[in-house]
Amino acid sequence: MYLIKSQQIISEHFAEHQALINHIGEAISDQIASFARTISTALANDSTVFWCGNGGSAADSQHLAAELVGRFKEDRRPLRSVALTTDTSVLTCVANDYSYEDVFARQVEALSRPGDVLVGISTSGQSENILRAVKMAQSLGLKTLGLLGKDGGLAKDLVDEVIVIPSTSTARIQEAHILIGHILCDLIEQELGLA
Repeated sequence: MYLIKSQQIISEHFAEHQALINHIGEAISDQIASFARTISTALANDSTVFWCGNGGSAADSQHLAAELVGRFKEDRRPLRSVALTTDTSVLTCVANDYSYEDVFARQVEALSRPGDVLVGISTSGQSENILRAVKMAQSLGLKTLGLLGKDGGLAKDLVDEVIVIPSTSTARIQEAHILIGHILCDLIEQELGLA
């Protein structure tokens, strides 16, 4: 009985994933290409790409920053990319001395320069610390990109460019986000002539 139930759950997850990816594939291809151009332009000008998110989106931020600093497909020069989710001393200091809502905005204010790019990743588009980071980034002359889910939340109308995964399942949204992130890495390497 356990094996039958397990197989059913596994099949349902694969079916949901495939249905969502098939649904969005062509619909968001122009937006993915635009994200890649924006990031590539910044990197070509020696600017930095900053990433932020909470929970699984924090992990995605770290993963994608690492793909750019390290490599995605081929050996190449490292690209300027920073996840704002990794410095526990800064995160806990800002959360304690200011608020958790300021943990990313404070880092954007300290580390960024005009021409840099901030990518906010949020399955809801409602995370206050992402919203504040976007507002700070825009006030400092950064381009802002939102990799969002559900209906895009408040972030949808704040960012300069947006990709919204139209699903209510956090797991499916996160799976789509990391697929898009990998596609971005591939496109960025191609755009910069590094692959």
